[in-house]
Amino acid sequence: MMKKLENFAIQDFQNDLINWYRNEKRDLPWRKNQDPYKIWVSEVMLQQTRVDTVIPYFNEFTTKFPTIQALANADEEEVLKAWEGLGYYSRVRNLHSAVKEVNECYGGIVPNDPNEISKLKGVGPYTKGAILSIAYNIPEPAVDGNVMRVMSRILSIWDDIAKVKTRNLFEEIIREIISREYPSDFNQALMELGAIICTPTSPSCLLCPVREHCAAFHEGVQTELPVKSKKKKPVPLQMAAAVLYDENGQLYIHKRPPTGLLANLWEFPNCELKQELNKTHTEQLALFLKEEYDIEAALQPLIGTIQHIFSHRIWNLSIYFGEIKSMESEKLVQVDEETIKQYAFPVSHQKIYKMYKGEI
Repeated sequence: MMKKLENFAIQDFQNDLINWYRNEKRDLPWRKNQDPYKIWVSEVMLQQTRVDTVIPYFNEFTTKFPTIQALANADEEEVLKAWEGLGYYSRVRNLHSAVKEVNECYGGIVPNDPNEISKLKGVGPYTKGAILSIAYNIPEPAVDGNVMRVMSRILSIWDDIAKVKTRNLFEEIIREIISREYPSDFNQALMELGAIICTPTSPSCLLCPVREHCAAFHEGVQTELPVKSKKKKPVPLQMAAAVLYDENGQLYIHKRPPTGLLANLWEFPNCELKQELNKTHTEQLALFLKEEYDIEAALQPLIGTIQHIFSHRIWNLSIYFGEIKSMESEKLVQVDEETIKQYAFPVSHQKIYKMYKGEI
């Protein structure tokens, strides 16, 4: 595969790419300085999340936790609350855990050694490369979907980018062509090019600063690359959730388990509905509340539905409100309109609460 680089003008490619980046780069808050902690936070947030969505979260998160020490010493509940709505919560749990380790073992300074930084929880090859190159100017590859898309077009590479061996191949390629002098600008320029010019569909080839280096453009196959096998479709689940309140207007919420999907987030009591039980949704929900929490509740008719799509499943939630008539369990936490604001909820359950408040 390195034959692809035999006649590739590496120096000219670097110059064209980096000059374009310096003139055209977007003004983003994590580019204000080279603080490795803030670059780390931004890279974790940007995984599977759009830049426009990340900007306000990044600003608020780094205001609330401005240093490694501040985040390391923060309570998990507070950290999850600051992340509320960004999704993929394992990202922030791993970040929080890794930051604690940096604080304890590295004196609060993000390590600049590839082997040491790789040991931190949640720091994979891409995050390692991004931090080392952007913060410390170390020529380390930072290969994500953007970079693979750009380089598959530049070099006309038809390997499936969903496969690990293809990612490894692109890491080897970037190691060969990365600017040793300006690795920070080089890696950020590739990411920027993929974000605003060499986009997944309808790439803006006429605006591309490295078009003359691009094999796919010259072959007219830029829209056919990269090659990526399709993921499995998410599995739909039919579910029911109950906003339970007592005669004083207090609400009752539940904490999810410490591992698995949406770990340690709060939610309204809910269950999966099963067709084979030959019971209505309301009957199944009432039975669940009785068996799980020993609650007798007067459930109102169906209030509405909410759909939430994860990468591997789809929640189709039927929403019910109900007044508690009796309760023996201590598994639920009682909250009012003020205290509920302290708890981090997944987006679906934020919507449920808004539905309860009449806001949607």
